[in-house]
Amino acid sequence: MSNQKQAIILLGPPGSGKGTQGTLLGERLNLYLFETSKILEDYFKTAQEGDFMEVDGQKYFAQDEIKLRAEGKLCSPPFVTQLVKKKMIELANDGHSIVTSGSPRTLYEGEALIPLLKELYGSENVKVIVIKTTVEDSIFRNSHRKICELMRHSILYSEEFEKLNYCPIDGSKLIKREGVGDDPETIKTRFEEYQQRTLPLVEFFKSQGLLVKEIDGKVSPADVFDQILKALE
Repeated sequence: MSNQKQAIILLGPPGSGKGTQGTLLGERLNLYLFETSKILEDYFKTAQEGDFMEVDGQKYFAQDEIKLRAEGKLCSPPFVTQLVKKKMIELANDGHSIVTSGSPRTLYEGEALIPLLKELYGSENVKVIVIKTTVEDSIFRNSHRKICELMRHSILYSEEFEKLNYCPIDGSKLIKREGVGDDPETIKTRFEEYQQRTLPLVEFFKSQGLLVKEIDGKVSPADVFDQILKALE
């Protein structure tokens, strides 16, 4: 693996294990886990009634974005992109390599963020991993998923973790995610959003000359991780 700074993009539908794989890659390859969902959560936690972000003369109100997210829909791309670009520049300036979980999510974001990532890390050091799963997998995994209170680690459901109450990574209490609908209908909406708005990014990435590898996400997290490491060699 190259010692140069790099940016790895993890793409996949909800419940495909992007957060889990991002955590594993971060620990193995010394990458900063860049989770768009966490950036949004942090922003929404402190947002007050009437708060908005203005992008290109358009106002994006926090409460409207919170509602979109709760319905399983993607937040407005200009709003997300503004938050993400600021954090990416900050991390690159601090010397961090990154692995992204959930960014970019739309062509709008891709067209804005890929040139930035190329500038910050170099084209040869921006790589894309697409984790493939079915809508059935997505519904089951999301409806059973928990996160930890402290570091927001995502714990995918498995028989051995079924009765787990505390995070095996940091020891904090495991809880259900708030503000993101994990009921079957909302998950279906999120999966459809991924299919219609995120998957077109794959062809865009290829057109930009980026390395794009597809991974079978239906196997165990350990097997998915092994596939990713081989794809990055």
